[in-house]
Amino acid sequence: MNIVLMGLPGAGKGTQADKIVEKYEIPHISTGDMFRAAIEEGTELGVKAKSFMDQGSLVPDEVTIGIVRERLSKSDCDKGFLLDGFPRTVPQAEALDGILTDSGRKIEHVLNIQAEMEELITRLSGRWICKECGTSYHTKFNPPKVEGKCDKDESNLYQRADDNPETVAKRLEVNMNQTTPLLAFYNAKGVLTNIDGQQDIDVVFKELDAILTGNR
Repeated sequence: MNIVLMGLPGAGKGTQADKIVEKYEIPHISTGDMFRAAIEEGTELGVKAKSFMDQGSLVPDEVTIGIVRERLSKSDCDKGFLLDGFPRTVPQAEALDGILTDSGRKIEHVLNIQAEMEELITRLSGRWICKECGTSYHTKFNPPKVEGKCDKDESNLYQRADDNPETVAKRLEVNMNQTTPLLAFYNAKGVLTNIDGQQDIDVVFKELDAILTGNR
């Protein structure tokens, strides 16, 4: 079962990824985790990736794709995998197809968790963090007992600059523009399914599970 999980920030990918990985016992492979592992292992591609990351530059496709190829060749991927954060572009998706074809595999499901822009902004911009202990709160989903104060140590809460509504909206727009061609690519292949991410978490997973088991 080879899966690509998609969705804009705040759609609930992380929560659903954990549930899919637990039920189907396949590895959750995120771009960040792949880069960190390659760097820690000191692979040739890991060293290359680190050099770009240290400069604050984007890691070129050829390096990223090479790291993906190495990761998918490991034995824990023999029964399938859940890719999260890759591919991000159509050229990366085409390269992924090439990697899998070489080993007689293919992407079977692309699951796209959707939510309205207003809901995503609410989810992402409601986060506040304790200045002292780092505990995270959310104005809607996990509010502190006293507004602006940490439950644990009564320290002031602050909001990261990139969590304010204006910045969040811009970030979502950039993400949406980037992923639209990718969704069209997978839709044309007949492997894309859109899921309403504004439902209860368990309802969303029930839908995902039905798709993966062929019962939808």
